[in-house]
Amino acid sequence: MPEELQLRVSGDASQPTLIYLPGLHGDWTLISSFKRALGDRARFVEVTYPRTLDWSLDDYAANVERALAEQGIRGGWLLGESFSSQVVWPMMARGKFQIEGIILAGGFVRHPIRAGVRFAERTAKGISLSLLTRIMFGYAKFARFRYRHSPETRSNIQEFIERRTESDRKAAVHRLRLIAGSNFCEVARAAKIPIFALTGFLDPIVPWFFVRHWLRRNCPALREFRIIWRADHNVLSTGADASADQVVRWINRTGNAH
Repeated sequence: MPEELQLRVSGDASQPTLIYLPGLHGDWTLISSFKRALGDRARFVEVTYPRTLDWSLDDYAANVERALAEQGIRGGWLLGESFSSQVVWPMMARGKFQIEGIILAGGFVRHPIRAGVRFAERTAKGISLSLLTRIMFGYAKFARFRYRHSPETRSNIQEFIERRTESDRKAAVHRLRLIAGSNFCEVARAAKIPIFALTGFLDPIVPWFFVRHWLRRNCPALREFRIIWRADHNVLSTGADASADQVVRWINRTGNAH
């Protein structure tokens, strides 16, 4: 059977609904520390994408909408991490899901360094599974130190490693190709939904100063851009507590404004 998009829903439906759309890795294996920090302050929906080589960004958006509708979820806040910022924009443009607000986590409108994305795509395309396995073994050691203050994430590192298969590598290459070809500048310019952005200070993957500059100049819907100084590109994990507190403040403040 082909792998399908998966959802995990936790928390009380009476709370605001926060939908986590993952980064390039495409799953929920690195979000557990943020989920712990969020606690019972929101109904939290986690998404894992299939390892598809065929979906467009609009297909990603449509399948997320379909999976949420099957769970009876027709509105909420979108938390788009890195790659999934490129899924958030078509969801907004489609207008089929009732978006209450958008939060970009290490996200962007159009990647500020496209040559870097194309280089990453070529590199990931040429790497062998055996080399990927060795890299992941080294990453596992590094990650256990990196997330030493995030026991929930550390416990999921093994699951993260096990998911890095050949089909997963090909899916990541496909997602990089989608990023290299995407441009949602006009969508962001026309946005009417409240938009917020969260980033780690140490982020060479999506340099935040380019993203912040563009959003402030071109996106009237941008409400706030927050930098977590001790975090990196994976800000929701490396800055879990600060990120969760900030997200809750944005949700509560915007909800009260209505």
